[in-house]
Amino acid sequence: MARVYNFSAGPSMLPLPVLQKAQAELLDYKGTGMSVMEMSHRSAAFEEILQGTLAGIRRVLKVPDNYKIGFFQGGGTAQFAMVPLNLMTNGRADYIVTGNFSQKAAEEGAKYGTARIAASSKDKNFTYIPDVKAIQYDPQASYVHICQNNTIFGTVYKELPQVPGVPLVADMSSCIMSQPTDVSQYGLIYFGVQKNIAPAGMAVAIIREDLLGHARPECPTIMNYTKLIEKDSMYNTPNCWSIYMTGLVMDWLEHEVGGLEEMEKLNRRKAGLLYDYLDSQDFFCNPVQKEYRSIMNVTFTSPSKELDAKFCAEAAQAGLVSLKGHRLVGGMRASIYNAMPQEGVEKLVAFMDAFAKANR
Repeated sequence: MARVYNFSAGPSMLPLPVLQKAQAELLDYKGTGMSVMEMSHRSAAFEEILQGTLAGIRRVLKVPDNYKIGFFQGGGTAQFAMVPLNLMTNGRADYIVTGNFSQKAAEEGAKYGTARIAASSKDKNFTYIPDVKAIQYDPQASYVHICQNNTIFGTVYKELPQVPGVPLVADMSSCIMSQPTDVSQYGLIYFGVQKNIAPAGMAVAIIREDLLGHARPECPTIMNYTKLIEKDSMYNTPNCWSIYMTGLVMDWLEHEVGGLEEMEKLNRRKAGLLYDYLDSQDFFCNPVQKEYRSIMNVTFTSPSKELDAKFCAEAAQAGLVSLKGHRLVGGMRASIYNAMPQEGVEKLVAFMDAFAKANR
């Protein structure tokens, strides 16, 4: 069977060269006579994989020396609790709510102190990002938390909150590695890997060193950033396969794509094709305010729910799968992460145009 174009929001497409490399090494990783899925996380072979993956992330993302990188289980959702357990040192934090995941993060934060909603775009069904310069922040907050790219609603921050003396914490699950990132603007970045990096089941956190070592007394050891990073993310058995796959994706970004500057060019070209089409016709509608459109997740609707369902069914038959929108938004959503080739977007646009002409 031919491979399809998978527009899923996550787990999502992986780069074909990465899959082929993993396939070639699946039964025998570099002469060890076993798969990465079978080897001990304490073995020399896996230690090399782990350190290589850490170094790859640091190079590709240009992570400064005063930041630590850790691999954590529980995905991005576990980070909603880990952030306040490790960083809410005075029981106060600001949250900007721009979608489902930032709302869930704020709800989790509220279990450990005052998670103040400093701003929200809920009033317009999360179709925009609040003006970060107009927000009244708590100068005593332990941190400001954002979800930088909103997977469900298709919005992204164009500017970042920068509050003197207050670290910025960002969930970057659906936009990490899609373009260059100035890590020094953040106190902590975290991301579930299942959208742009690797198979599901792991999160990565990149933490400024001065924020480590302040975990709350009730913080479980397995959720303590400092404890896990001190053990090279191997306090317990880590997600070895996702770490290995993350390393392969870093190699692909670095050596085949040419770095995040080139990745951004490709991503903007792909998103431009889709948004230009949406703006050129009146059958499909994208609800997001133009200045806040995500280049990773593009939402759109047809004139009716019945046509939405018909579109998704016929698209799947054409090899364009997982286009159904999230239940909170409806319609369709095309997640066009790094691994989605331009050809996939071109085929989607052609299908959309043909569908519109046939169903007016």
